[in-house]
Amino acid sequence: MTVLTNMTLDGIEKILAEKYHKKSKSGKINNHHAAKYKVNFSRYADDFIVTAKTEEIAQEVKELIKDFLKDRGLELSDEKTIITHINTGFDFLGWNFRKYNGKLLVKPSKKSIEKVTKNISDKIKKGKAWKQKDLIGILNPIITGWANYHQTVVSSETFHKMDYRIWNMLWHWAKRRHPNKSKHWIARKYWHRVGNKNWVFSDEDKKLNLLSDTKIIRHTRLKLDMNPYLNNEYFVLRKIKQRAKKLTGMINKVWDKTTKICKSKTETMTNNCCPI
Repeated sequence: MTVLTNMTLDGIEKILAEKYHKKSKSGKINNHHAAKYKVNFSRYADDFIVTAKTEEIAQEVKELIKDFLKDRGLELSDEKTIITHINTGFDFLGWNFRKYNGKLLVKPSKKSIEKVTKNISDKIKKGKAWKQKDLIGILNPIITGWANYHQTVVSSETFHKMDYRIWNMLWHWAKRRHPNKSKHWIARKYWHRVGNKNWVFSDEDKKLNLLSDTKIIRHTRLKLDMNPYLNNEYFVLRKIKQRAKKLTGMINKVWDKTTKICKSKTETMTNNCCPI
């Protein structure tokens, strides 16, 4: 996206604020006026959403944005633009936003799930003749990357379903490689007990990552009265806290690996190997 396009889209937020927020001279939003419309704008690159109190206001906002873009030689895509109720939900940035019995839940979208499933499936089909550890090396970054992206939303159920789906794909992969072997033989060759877990797809020191092992970390809401240019300390501290939460899971994994490396027969050897 060009800088000019980016600047143009920044202008949408400004015209919506002028009409529906009516800021005072000091820059504060007129809450009483804004509550009548509940119009809010959120954008990432060239994707954006606008909330509104009623369908009529949403339609009015749509026409306002269309006219704004038309004056600047741009066009709002009718195909990608929808007006929907929050109880029906909508997709944005790979997530589905929807209210269930009055409670807003953000989950991985069906499109995002289908996309990562196809990606994993394609890799497994391509790796018919690969060694198990090579296949694990290809799949793990995909699994970890997708899990990390969705770990701040309601993903636990989806992660478990995805683990089961991947397990089935790998089972068919293993069966195709050994059509004349029994199920028990295939299971013993490719799935092992690791720690306190059975049925871990692993080969020597390499094991397949499970999405369900990813710790769910709830998104910390921003204080809307904070400005990134004026309240830099708040944003730096917030980012550090978020990273610390994510690192907790990584530290546990490092600790598990360390204890495996330092398996010793005597306490002296343990202290020498791991002076903690």
